[in-house]
Amino acid sequence: MACTTILVGKKASYDGSTMIARNDDSQSGVFTEKKFTVVLSENQPKVYKSVISGVEIPLRNRPMKYTAMPNALSGEGIWAAAGVNEENISMSATETITSNERVLGADPLVKNGIGEEDIVVLVLPYIHSAREGVLYLGNLLKTYGTYEMNGIAFQDQEEIWWLETIGGHHWMAKRVPDDHYVVMPNQQGIDSFDFEDAYGDKKNHLCSSDLKEFTEKYYLDLSMNDTFNPRLAYGSHSDSDHTYNTPRAWSIEKYLNPSFEQSPVSDSLPWALVPERKITVEDVKYVLSDHYQGTVYDPYSKDLDKKTIFRPIGINRTSFLSLVQIRPYMPKENQVIEWFTFGSNVFNAFVPVYTQISSVPNYVSNTTETVDTHNFYWANRLIGALSDAHYSLCSSHIERYQLSVHSKGHQLIHKYDEMILNQKCTQEEANQFIIDMLEEETNDVLSKVLYEASIAMKNGFSRSDA
Repeated sequence: MACTTILVGKKASYDGSTMIARNDDSQSGVFTEKKFTVVLSENQPKVYKSVISGVEIPLRNRPMKYTAMPNALSGEGIWAAAGVNEENISMSATETITSNERVLGADPLVKNGIGEEDIVVLVLPYIHSAREGVLYLGNLLKTYGTYEMNGIAFQDQEEIWWLETIGGHHWMAKRVPDDHYVVMPNQQGIDSFDFEDAYGDKKNHLCSSDLKEFTEKYYLDLSMNDTFNPRLAYGSHSDSDHTYNTPRAWSIEKYLNPSFEQSPVSDSLPWALVPERKITVEDVKYVLSDHYQGTVYDPYSKDLDKKTIFRPIGINRTSFLSLVQIRPYMPKENQVIEWFTFGSNVFNAFVPVYTQISSVPNYVSNTTETVDTHNFYWANRLIGALSDAHYSLCSSHIERYQLSVHSKGHQLIHKYDEMILNQKCTQEEANQFIIDMLEEETNDVLSKVLYEASIAMKNGFSRSDA
């Protein structure tokens, strides 16, 4: 899937949390219905079978429960996408990336291997740290191979790791520096890698056991000096990157590092940067809603020549956005907040929920096949379509909606943090109150944008019957 990922180290975030977030975007012309759910241990299969590849994989005993963002409709597999398990370990899978012909010729993709459809279900219920997640997935890749190129994020309270697949069986992973953030826009991203560390102490680098030998055997290293650049070695370099991928990284880095001067079509945007100020949840939502506002590339601008040059981050076919925030200052049982939303991020709002739960409110879990405003997914789709067509009329309503939901979200988390710790409320009850607020606010803004769109209909006429 086309996606955009941002990873925020604990010293780069506003409250010391690690944060990982990803837009999950459907393919062009496709809108994939999603839901928020929790998978209980007893509902995890003992043998997993992929719909796409047909691979069958026996699973470990005693899986943990975990939250997920699966497809709402059956038939195409689970696509669990992102979540948190009961040990407060989180992952997001996957960011679709690319590789070059030399890599794929040396280690071809595996038709009956694993892929985005499968990875969260295969890994998340069984891992106890971000590092373990990397190694666990690495072993699966070695054993079964993959039919596509993917980037996967793993997170715990202390660390964030980013793994990239290389060909059918190889992989590398790098720990995000605590004071850095990382942006990934459907490209091979890691731009430096220390094989000595990966083969030795494994402090900040991990990889396939033979990746260095594989790289040397097939002459993949393109560096002109002693500094190995895996982006050059393993990545692809397409002209389409300059319209589809790199501008997204450029726009986010420009926002979080205003003094950083680069071109939107640069091939050397850094994989990780120290932000010029600490990053908030709202910053993540803003940059993952970005449509190049304030530039000539904004699709809502009046510059007809440039507004459709670059693919926006906040695109029409976003299925969901998930941000996992692991708060070090809270007790373990109350440590994780998962912020999420559905539909086009330009027009939706972020809602926080607790993750140590056994059930999920219907409004965010009952996504139906047919359009129904009684669920969050379809309400957001309608709000987005109406507001996009009448952007100037609806933008103020959207701004007030986002401010209200985000403010009340923080307010309710402060309230229920204390109540849950004092055993006056369960996480399920707290989530229901939060989602009730969300539904009320969403219904209100839907009514307002529907009114604006109705008034602006082309068959309107000023004279009435009165």
